[in-house]
Amino acid sequence: MRSTLTIILLTIGLGMTLFLVSCGSANSDSKPAQAEASKELHTCGMHPEVILEGPGQCPICGMNLTPLKRNATTQDASAQKPSGERKILYWQAPMNPTEIYDEPGKSNMGMDLIPVYDDQGGSGSQISIDPVTVQNMGVRIAEVQKRDFSRDIRALGKVDYNEENIYEVSSKISGWIEKLHVDYTGKPVRKGQALLELYSPDLVTTQQEYLLALKNKELISNSSFASIREGAESLLASTRQRLSYWDIPESEIKRLEDGGEVSKTITFESPADGVVIHKNAVEGKHIKEGSSLYRIADLSTIWVFASLYDSEVPWVEVGQTAEMELSYAPGEILKGKVAYIYPYLNEKSRDVKVRLEFPNPDLMLKPGMYSNVRIKTQTIPNAIVIPSEAVIRSGERILTFIALGEGRFEPRQVRVGPEGDSGEILVLAGLQAGENIVTSAQFLLDSESRLQEAIQKMLNEKKTKTSESETISNAEKPMTMGAMGQSEEVESHSDASAGHESHNH
Repeated sequence: MRSTLTIILLTIGLGMTLFLVSCGSANSDSKPAQAEASKELHTCGMHPEVILEGPGQCPICGMNLTPLKRNATTQDASAQKPSGERKILYWQAPMNPTEIYDEPGKSNMGMDLIPVYDDQGGSGSQISIDPVTVQNMGVRIAEVQKRDFSRDIRALGKVDYNEENIYEVSSKISGWIEKLHVDYTGKPVRKGQALLELYSPDLVTTQQEYLLALKNKELISNSSFASIREGAESLLASTRQRLSYWDIPESEIKRLEDGGEVSKTITFESPADGVVIHKNAVEGKHIKEGSSLYRIADLSTIWVFASLYDSEVPWVEVGQTAEMELSYAPGEILKGKVAYIYPYLNEKSRDVKVRLEFPNPDLMLKPGMYSNVRIKTQTIPNAIVIPSEAVIRSGERILTFIALGEGRFEPRQVRVGPEGDSGEILVLAGLQAGENIVTSAQFLLDSESRLQEAIQKMLNEKKTKTSESETISNAEKPMTMGAMGQSEEVESHSDASAGHESHNH
């Protein structure tokens, strides 16, 4: 009976011991899990470079930290690779990504270093960002398109007279102005309309000579002497030629021949339809030959001068369509064409003057006006275009960021042309149609790309120094062995000599 009781007690004690051991192992297994959970990495949505262990607040802006999640590609890679096969590239400080080490430890701020694995590090300047962080940064994606590209050049235009349709009325004979028919500037006139009447003693004398030459010709027209007839005809022709040189109209000469009455004054007529833009004639004023009396401008067509930058001139050609809009007539578009491109540059304003020509049937366009001018340039078919906000101009380089998907981005250098009307820019080289580019938050991506590139350069320099040191050590090693061999040979030779001497002794 006593032995049976002893066996029962031993059995109960053994069972309790096994139970306690299993509970202790369970507690020991749960503690690392809790410790691992407490060491979960958290980051700031506004400052992705801040990575801390456990929840808390951002030391920069004070926002609550969010758990750091890996990209889908990184999770898949880590799931496919056992933890023992993942290779650590370097150790990085959480607060300063440029602070890297070869071994684990503490950063300069006393924080634990974070390992960067081979499946997490980017190649070259390619970067990988968590999708949650990409969303917080407000990254927007657009597709590179291929379509017709056109550029309209806008400039300020000034309306002016058509220099080809300006007429000057001047006198070729001296005299006095007897009467003015057009007596103010700005008055519209018709072709052939009387402008003024001029009294000239020379004109009266020439008319009298013409009448005498005409009568003399009639008297000797039946003469048997040919020389006399030819002299009379020559005198009449020279007098008539003098009248025509003074711009005496043919109608006045015909009236003089038919009526035989000398006119005291000569009437000046308008040479074309237009408007008087300059008047120098005053009734009763004495004028000399060559004096300007009127300037008349035909306003049926007008010129518009526009100033363009020298970079815009190659896009403009003679004959291209031009449009103009006036400030006092909004919504009304007038159409014209490019008539001439001046072959010189204005030294002060550094621009090129372009002359446009517009019809003006209703005289709505008045010289001296300012207008908004738009020149339609030639369309480039099947051009590669991207939004202008997708371009980063950093000195000599022009960059765009390509979205590779799953949070991966790659900077690419491009060569661009002019900017279009709807905020698009022409791409000359560097992109293909259908690629996805980043149109916002590029500067954050650019800073991250430069950071990755700097880290990669540091690692390459470190590898280069390590390989050089190994090469130097390998090169020095045979020399040391040779020196050691030579010393051993000398020592053996000295030992042999010493043994030979001792043998002789």
